[in-house]
Amino acid sequence: MRVHPMTGIKRQELLTAIGIRLPIFQAPMAGVSSPALAAAVSGAGGLGALGLGASNVEVAAHMISELKERTNCPFNLNVFCHQPSTRSLEVEEKWIERFQEHFMMEGGTSPSMLREIYRSFVANEEMMRLLLAVRPRVVSFHFGLPAVDVIQALRAAGIILLCSVTDLAEAQTAVAAGVHALIAQGYEAGGHRGIFDPSHPDDQLTTAALTQILTRSLDVPVIAAGGIMNGEGIAAIMKLGAAAAQLGTAFIACDESLADDAYRAALVGNAGYHTVMTSVISGRPARCLANRYTEVGRTIHIDEVPAYPVAYDLAKALNAAAKRNNRTDYGAQWAGQGAPLARRMPAGELMRTLVNELELATG
Repeated sequence: MRVHPMTGIKRQELLTAIGIRLPIFQAPMAGVSSPALAAAVSGAGGLGALGLGASNVEVAAHMISELKERTNCPFNLNVFCHQPSTRSLEVEEKWIERFQEHFMMEGGTSPSMLREIYRSFVANEEMMRLLLAVRPRVVSFHFGLPAVDVIQALRAAGIILLCSVTDLAEAQTAVAAGVHALIAQGYEAGGHRGIFDPSHPDDQLTTAALTQILTRSLDVPVIAAGGIMNGEGIAAIMKLGAAAAQLGTAFIACDESLADDAYRAALVGNAGYHTVMTSVISGRPARCLANRYTEVGRTIHIDEVPAYPVAYDLAKALNAAAKRNNRTDYGAQWAGQGAPLARRMPAGELMRTLVNELELATG
């Protein structure tokens, strides 16, 4: 891939370039982040975000409209760039059969077939047109990158581009493609791994190690993500060279998040101390609070799991059946290893708390 010319954004210039004053980014968290949450973070001086990966264009447009009604501050719109699924009818049929007994226990009916429930941004021209029409200050990519012409069009529209990476090779690919800054996603992070190709070995680099590797190897700003829950954590990772920190799990317990009561309770309960990296829920590795689904997944080989996001179709159906029985232990309760440190409060209050902690930590 041809190396893209210098982006012109240095580490110390990132916040100014985006138009924010605090080195605190809210992780997009599709299904958990809301316009109210993103607006509160942006309004407090950080960078709020919406995850659009699980949304069609109509839903995305509605969320963006609500966000813009709530704030005129910069925000980040995140899209999934996974390759379209390579499906196997045999694997999918066996997957449905494997979970038949779980559906029966919950009094539900398993699906007769599975669907590819999310459309990747790499094959979604309508979402691209929406982004160009909205022109958010920041767009971020997860699971990889779109085509070079898409990146060039977004750059030409004046949009700052971020990409989640999990190792140096992914980071080099992203910079060569024209991304302005990198989100260094450590293995501690909650939710889906941003790994470009899940069939390749995962080096499982920690946030601290990955941040240092990237900042010493590449001349672009790095935003550290994974296990950062408070101002002390933000200060520590910035001492290692990060331009900012991205926090996700810290915001799940906020009043404005879309997490339900069971999710919030599990976050600060015993499950929070035992998060599990698993592919059985969605088809891609993701860190989740320990529950019945993750326990079932311990004995399943990755080759038995349908492709992402096809596997997620069954997981959502099983969770819905269980919830009708007031059981919540099949839920996809994504969370990082810092889950027990989560604090339940309004997002604006959490932002003020983080700033106070950061100031104390940096003297």
